[in-house]
Amino acid sequence: MNISVLGASGFVGRNLVKVEQPDFYFQEVSLRNTSWKENVGHSDVVINLIGKAHDHQGTASENDYYFANVELVKEIFNVFIHSEAKLLIHISSIAAVEEFESQTPLQEQADCKPVSIYGKTKREAEKWLLEQVLPADKKVVILRPPMIHGPGDKGNLGLLYKIISKGIPYPLESFDNRRSFLSIDNFNFYITEIIKNKDRIASGIYNICDDDPVSTKSIIKIIKKVTNKNTISLPVPRYLIMGIAKIGDIIPIPINTKRLKKMTDSLLVTNEKIKKTLLITSLPVSAEEGIEKTIKSFENQ
Repeated sequence: MNISVLGASGFVGRNLVKVEQPDFYFQEVSLRNTSWKENVGHSDVVINLIGKAHDHQGTASENDYYFANVELVKEIFNVFIHSEAKLLIHISSIAAVEEFESQTPLQEQADCKPVSIYGKTKREAEKWLLEQVLPADKKVVILRPPMIHGPGDKGNLGLLYKIISKGIPYPLESFDNRRSFLSIDNFNFYITEIIKNKDRIASGIYNICDDDPVSTKSIIKIIKKVTNKNTISLPVPRYLIMGIAKIGDIIPIPINTKRLKKMTDSLLVTNEKIKKTLLITSLPVSAEEGIEKTIKSFENQ
């Protein structure tokens, strides 16, 4: 089976194309190659990983987000429609629904409340795809993951690792939360199961995440275990941390209000729909096992 992966040069794509699966051939497709439409045209499955993610440096414009997260999606869809492929898997984001906090697990039909231009453009692409009329033999599956992590990840887990591994006292002990994550191993498993069961799955939106949420305190314990560092955790008053974060909105320090919310607020997601559809009883890697694997990968960087 010929599977075209658009956006294979990114963190998720680099890991996906390494998956060894009998009868699967992952073809890396770059839109910079003038023959990309022809390559996609002869595929059985198309996976779109292309997108503009959060810009922590603040250098990207709204047009950059709109082009990568909306306009390119439309172009890829139109190529898919005229191709031999029967399935398009589009990777969206849970940010299309909620970006900061949800105390109850988010379901696919939850009200969408994106805040950032990233979340808004991800949601706009979803809506556009859902509005398209599909030929009877073609399907579009939209996946909403929370933060995906694994070897090569450069997100908030990396920031926590740097703090603990350097022996810097962890200052957020006064915050208590639970968040849903998705290990790259489980992401790859979802993708391969969807492809293997493409006749079973219907077009539409599906949340994908690890089976269980993890607290930031649990992540700190994992980092201490991996690094063998008995770093002190300090219960600094919440109001003081929030004040420092507001300073980070103005000057470039490691913490700002957005990053603080992502590290300390609860954001829960349910994967019940996709598991029920694909008859999945459990995922290959537990949430904590996946995080430990990611943390260990930092040791070798």
